[in-house]
Amino acid sequence: MRKRTNASVSAHEDEVSNLKSFQEDSKQRTSQFPSSTKIFIICLIFRTTNSLFVQTYFNPDEHWQALEVAHRITFGYGHLTWEWTKGIRSYLHPMLFAVLYKVLSVLHLDTPLVMIKAPRLLQSMLSAFGDLYMFKLSHVLYGGHVAMWALFAQLTNWFMFYCITRTLSNSLETVLTVLSLYYWPCLRVNSSNSPEASRTWALVTAAIACAIRPTSAIIWVYVGLMELIVSRDRLKFIFLQVLPIGSVVLGLTFLLDRLMYDSWVFVPLNFLKFNFLSSGGDYYGTHPWHWYFTQGFIVMIFTFLPFMAVGVIQSKQWKISGLILWVIGLYSILGHKEFRFVLPVLPIALSFSGYSLAMLSRQYSSNKKNKSTRTRTESSSKIQAAVIFLVVTNLPMALYMSMVHQRGTEDVMNYLAKEAHQGNVKSVLFLTPCHATPYYSTLHQNLPMRFLDCSPSEVKGNLDESDRFMTDPIGFTSEFAKNWSQPSHIVLFNNEEKHLKDFLSSHSYEETKRFFHAHFKVDRDLQASVVVYALK
Repeated sequence: MRKRTNASVSAHEDEVSNLKSFQEDSKQRTSQFPSSTKIFIICLIFRTTNSLFVQTYFNPDEHWQALEVAHRITFGYGHLTWEWTKGIRSYLHPMLFAVLYKVLSVLHLDTPLVMIKAPRLLQSMLSAFGDLYMFKLSHVLYGGHVAMWALFAQLTNWFMFYCITRTLSNSLETVLTVLSLYYWPCLRVNSSNSPEASRTWALVTAAIACAIRPTSAIIWVYVGLMELIVSRDRLKFIFLQVLPIGSVVLGLTFLLDRLMYDSWVFVPLNFLKFNFLSSGGDYYGTHPWHWYFTQGFIVMIFTFLPFMAVGVIQSKQWKISGLILWVIGLYSILGHKEFRFVLPVLPIALSFSGYSLAMLSRQYSSNKKNKSTRTRTESSSKIQAAVIFLVVTNLPMALYMSMVHQRGTEDVMNYLAKEAHQGNVKSVLFLTPCHATPYYSTLHQNLPMRFLDCSPSEVKGNLDESDRFMTDPIGFTSEFAKNWSQPSHIVLFNNEEKHLKDFLSSHSYEETKRFFHAHFKVDRDLQASVVVYALK
């Protein structure tokens, strides 16, 4: 067995010295902080409420790669996108919601409203665990005072509010990431005091995260190498923990996918080939290499950014701050970029914001004991101004993005679900960009529906149905109508409606419902409203 090097011990000494005062304060005031159970209850209530506020459409994968697949597993109908024919998705994540749907079905609770709300409520429970473990991780690293402020940052950040209760695989990956980081000995100030079971739990949760999203390995390569460097028992770590645990978790996932695909499919390899070796993700758009640094992650952390920067410098926790840079740096190499890809490191960044806020708060506490009334007032004003600034900038953003921006595509499917439940819908055609709305998982009626396909073409330059429609709405729809079984309802955005009004009128359609969608454009022309047309 190898022992830690003196360099490793020396590196830890700086962290111990830097955090000493915080940890002493934490020991003296442990009774002032709520227990883990109370923290979890607070987080659960908050995230449950959070999920009910989320009423907008963010990313198609929330529905099409999770709920739609789960609905097909449980009820026998639902659309599988091209990713499932190519075997680049694992059934592990959708299976979570398939179990939920099965319970609702057995209890006869699968009504339109429950089917819409239940998945996000389930994710809110998982997200509450993520909040709890972010608090516990901060507590281990910096003490209870910082942990409370880190939790404040986590709960008030607009993007966490907007995204973490959605049924994206990235949301669950984020929860598993925070949970796993809490158990890794190498991230603690004194890793030798970590219980033996700690590293086992760290590896189990990391392996599950990789099974759900293979790109999660980017995080665990970094953490695993740090653990290998400081570990006293490297051979045991590799051969008795990493390999057995990884093999069991990935092996069970492999068997699940074999059962669901009805053939042997190794999802991580297919995922790697498509997204990294062939740059298949670029089909859905690319961004410059610096996008995460100049736009993506900046927008996510928002006004917490300066507090994060100060917290990184003050805490001197270079290992865990280096993880943020490592993840964002590697994702920057890929052409196709999305906000949600770097969601797992957002809680870490917010914990640094909590550190700097705790320092401000601690200054006020020290001044309260030792300084003049004027100094106490100045310190109090600083922390109060910081809190007010963060809440005032994040709360409106969270509410607007969760309840207003791009809500039309959710509202239209909720409306159709109720109408279909009452027998007023026979079939639906979506003349929109592909995957613009939820689908059978929301409608929950086995009716004929059709949307415009956008599967990647094997021939470069070929336009898919969605692109052809957006390029020439009248020409495409006129040609499409020659071979259609006329639907009872057509759904489209107002942009295309103005081109197709004469077509719709000539085919005996009339407007029955219009839903507000957005005030500003995102990646297309402004889609201000979603319109439903029905046969007269």
